[in-house]
Amino acid sequence: MSDEAGGIAEEFLSEAAEIVEQLGGHLLRLEEQAKKGSLDPDIMNAAFRAAHSLKGIAGMFGADRVGALAHRLEDLLDGLRMGRVKPGPSVLDVLFEGVEALDALVAEVGKHTDAGDVETIAPRVASLMDKVTAILEERPPEKHDPLDDFDISSEVLEVLTEYEEQRLRENARTGANLYRVRVEFELSTFDEGLMALSGGLKKVGEVISTLPSGLPANETAIVFDILVGSPKDRSTVEAACEGFDVEIMPIERTKQPEVGASSSPAPMPEPMTGDDVSPSASGKKRPPTQVGAYSARVDEKSPAVEEADAALEAATGSEEYASLAAVARTVRVDISRLDELMNIVGELVLSKANLQRISDSLKSELGFRGVSVDLYKEARSLERRIDLLQKGVIEVRMVPLGQIFDKLSRMLRKMAREAGKDISFEVSGGETELDKLITEELSDPLMHIIRNSIDHGIEAAEVRSARGKPARGTIRLDAYQKGNHVTIEVSDDGAGLDEHAILRHGLERGLVGADQVKELSRRDILGLIFAPGFSTRQEVSGLSGRGVGMDVVKTNIGQLSGVIDVDSEFGVGSTFAMTLPITLAIIQGLIIRAAGQVFTVPLNSVIEILRIRQTEVRTVERQEVIDLRGSTVPLVRLGRLFGLQGSASEDEHIFVVIVGLAQNRLGVAVDQLLGQQDVVIKSLGRRLGNVRGIAGATDLGDNRTTLVVDVAALIEEVLERDLQVAAN
Repeated sequence: MSDEAGGIAEEFLSEAAEIVEQLGGHLLRLEEQAKKGSLDPDIMNAAFRAAHSLKGIAGMFGADRVGALAHRLEDLLDGLRMGRVKPGPSVLDVLFEGVEALDALVAEVGKHTDAGDVETIAPRVASLMDKVTAILEERPPEKHDPLDDFDISSEVLEVLTEYEEQRLRENARTGANLYRVRVEFELSTFDEGLMALSGGLKKVGEVISTLPSGLPANETAIVFDILVGSPKDRSTVEAACEGFDVEIMPIERTKQPEVGASSSPAPMPEPMTGDDVSPSASGKKRPPTQVGAYSARVDEKSPAVEEADAALEAATGSEEYASLAAVARTVRVDISRLDELMNIVGELVLSKANLQRISDSLKSELGFRGVSVDLYKEARSLERRIDLLQKGVIEVRMVPLGQIFDKLSRMLRKMAREAGKDISFEVSGGETELDKLITEELSDPLMHIIRNSIDHGIEAAEVRSARGKPARGTIRLDAYQKGNHVTIEVSDDGAGLDEHAILRHGLERGLVGADQVKELSRRDILGLIFAPGFSTRQEVSGLSGRGVGMDVVKTNIGQLSGVIDVDSEFGVGSTFAMTLPITLAIIQGLIIRAAGQVFTVPLNSVIEILRIRQTEVRTVERQEVIDLRGSTVPLVRLGRLFGLQGSASEDEHIFVVIVGLAQNRLGVAVDQLLGQQDVVIKSLGRRLGNVRGIAGATDLGDNRTTLVVDVAALIEEVLERDLQVAAN
């Protein structure tokens, strides 16, 4: 990569990585379409454009190796969409391998690969190039042209682009009926009318080509011929044109389709740009401007046709400029800059709190009049504006989970093939948004869970068939928002978790005591899989079985102030549910005092606050609990938990803050409630960053720095303590 391009490498990396992700997502959808027997041209065109765009930006930034590979993949995708390459598993495998190689090359440009990895990239790319060349040079045997089965005049074929001719041929091959729909519009409204008519036709088939006709029309009108492929009969097509004065002319079939030909509608393509105008398979050059379609070529255009050409050209130009404007309205920002901006907003939040404190102090001294009123009004105005700024910065940091879901889909496909299992990957909730930093940290935990689902969960096809299950397994990834938290569930329809095997292994490892087995709940037993080094698998596979993984998942989720739960039914399947806060940047905090120290509890985890008598606290198996509307809730005292020496309140009543994540509930006994305010969580650094139960620190703006309580860690602490008590 050139020195000049190296100075703006980050701009290339962000855009290239996004395009590669898009290409991978398109290929996943293409594979699903291929399994159904046909490739959706919309997706093929989108994948082709992604490869084309990547080639372009690679050339701009001097990333020659990325550009060369993108160019070859573009050739392969072009062969697919033009019918020169027949789709099949081997072709899709090469395309997926190409996406992985592009990932590696982009990482190499950003110096994000290890030296050993870099050495393996060149031979991988060379081998991949050879595979693409072999596919492109392989000529499929000549077969009967399905267009020969229709009475299509040469004038029709002459004015079609190669892509349009290919779509016409594909519709004929699948047994669709072909129609010419002729319609006349006034020049002043033809664009709206043509769009509405095309929309109706797309519901019953594929609009292959739309071109002005060379037929005479009055000076204020224009005639269009629309070529349509549809499995429906003429009456259905006529119904789709309701409200328009059209002439429907079926293209006569001279030969009936072969038995077994598909009767499903050919997928609908996107309109092609000028780059797609090329010679046809027969060598005929297609003119850039298609006037006089479906009729003899005319030397002179009528005034109506000339005006229509100008209008179409203007509309095309406007669309291009609108597209450019849309791109110009999108700005790529490095996450570190957003962090800096968030820090500034955090300082403003502190200044707002100080200003409010000064306003309250002045109001108590002077009363609510004069300058105290003015200061109060300005403080309230500043508060509203800072709240809007804070909300805006947080929204900018949000990204849809679909960004990592597509990457996980590609990895699952690869791992499933390595394991020799047929697995479908279903995703919902990809539009659910999380803070960018949280999203980045989710990739590894989700990958661990999916890897275990493939290796331990989904059975081999013959085993599934013997158990009455579909031979093809399913792994689902669902995401949805609940209040200020997001839940992500990974579920499979595999073998499920064997509670007896888990408990037996837990006894062997000393994780539970034999005399306490009867007191363990089903949730306690399943939770043993998160113990460090826990694995019931005797042999080590290429995917898992090394005794590491699920404890790492729990640790990583805990570091994000989240919790993970598992539910499973042996022989039916398993579900892992992760609950995470939407953001860890600026949050509302409940300021409390316990054992003489001030703490901040994230308000998004607070369910309710109670004031109870000390006598209402009971002890069950060395764990303090309280009764909450018929349920028993564990109680912790922060002073005791953190080993603080300050004296706790000896009042008859105590405050209990009920906190929770997912279905877990915990009562936190505190001495005082000091109020609430927006806080910015700061890291405690390397040495103190791993203190259990503390998420970080925050400045309250009045020369007080408090520790922020990690609610997820407190809940996990109580759950682990219950297991330890059971083991002893």
